[in-house]
Amino acid sequence: MNNPAPLQSISLYYREGSSDKVYHVQLLEAAAGYVVNFQYGRRGSTLQTGTKTSSPVVRSVAEKTFSKLVAEKKAKGYTEGTTGIPYSSSQPTVEPSGYLPQLANSVDESTAASLLTDDRWCMQEKIDGVRQLIIRSGKNVRAANRKGLQVPVADTIASAVLSLVPHGNTDFVLDGEAIGDVYVPFDILRWEHDLRMTVANTRLGLLSILLGDQIPDSLRKIRTAYTSTEKLALYEELKAKGAEGVIFKRLDAGYVPGRPASGGVVLKFKFCSMATGIVIGVNAKRSVRLALGRLGGNVPVGNVTIPPNHSVPKPGQIVEVQYLYAYPGGSLYQPVFLGVRTDKDLPDDISSLKLKPTSTDSDDE
Repeated sequence: MNNPAPLQSISLYYREGSSDKVYHVQLLEAAAGYVVNFQYGRRGSTLQTGTKTSSPVVRSVAEKTFSKLVAEKKAKGYTEGTTGIPYSSSQPTVEPSGYLPQLANSVDESTAASLLTDDRWCMQEKIDGVRQLIIRSGKNVRAANRKGLQVPVADTIASAVLSLVPHGNTDFVLDGEAIGDVYVPFDILRWEHDLRMTVANTRLGLLSILLGDQIPDSLRKIRTAYTSTEKLALYEELKAKGAEGVIFKRLDAGYVPGRPASGGVVLKFKFCSMATGIVIGVNAKRSVRLALGRLGGNVPVGNVTIPPNHSVPKPGQIVEVQYLYAYPGGSLYQPVFLGVRTDKDLPDDISSLKLKPTSTDSDDE
């Protein structure tokens, strides 16, 4: 019997230095539903195989799984071009860009609820991508990471940014997140002059003017809610669709680079709990030991299994995990490995963990 033709398929390539890799993904119809399979490895060699669906699922779930996997790979630098070189600049540098991003502190659910009804704050979707500042000077487009260092920018994003020429003012600096070859700007730091001391309400208005009504496919507008009714509706919609969370911005505040010791004028609330940890050991059967930070040293928080589509990280690497909650003392419950973080040098502090809810009338685990 012939193998069925895939309903969707894509081949992605990555080339940098001595790396020359390929990643194939297919959405296929199976006996009891649909599956998403993949193959990966060095181009021209025998490829490793795997599946993102351990059993057949309905088509809508399979399509979402397919799209998410492709987006994840593009975010890591893979491209549909067979050259495997998707960037205007193929090598990151250690040169500072002159800009640092404004970072948000986390808040709990009760604080998020109070911000929903506080008209001094607007709310945006928290984008699950790679943080990038986009710097345009004439026909030149550069990108900077969360450390403020220059990094490669995808050609599709650079081309889209170059197409923005409202009122003939072509020099500007955007803050946003790259999701594969799509960029989602959520703030603007410069346009004609430095806007970092300008209040957020004005900056967001200027960002809307810059983007205009018709924008390229490689740019996406951020949804911003201002009134209590708008914020609550967007909050419930994002939570229902499984978004990562929301960002609250104080409308009368400027853009302050870095992260304050506490509080701040930009705050985040995550619907799902995530933590950035450091690998302190490698176990058998594709598992690693994790720790989070505390003054005076790191605190072990348990093990996490590494999926077959990820390489096992090495001790000292910084990684991102999702988890249900943490037990007092720090042990993570149901951690899920998301990937290695190359944009962070230190793990989260142990105090940032979401602890297991306490209850005196329930025996549920």
